[in-house]
Amino acid sequence: MRKPRDYDSELKALADKARQLKDRRVRQLGELVAVTGADALDADLLAGALLHAAAVKDDVTKEAWRAAGAAFFRSRQRQPAPAPQRQPGGALPRDGGAASA
Repeated sequence: MRKPRDYDSELKALADKARQLKDRRVRQLGELVAVTGADALDADLLAGALLHAAAVKDDVTKEAWRAAGAAFFRSRQRQPAPAPQRQPGGALPRDGGAASA
């Protein structure tokens, strides 16, 4: 006769694993903000920049950002990016201040 499965303990183990993965992702995102120097930004500014980045549909812009991020992680010194040049009215450049590809 087979031993019955304990579904409750399996679900609890899965929920614990999911919580650990979420906690690790949140910690890694916080480390990313700190290592790039973005922790020096005002929370509203950082949130606005992230919302803009998430809303951008232009593949060329996204690829330029991806290339800049990859270069950042490949570099040994990992210096924070220079502050982007502001356009009149306080808007960020369309490419988010990243160098074009």
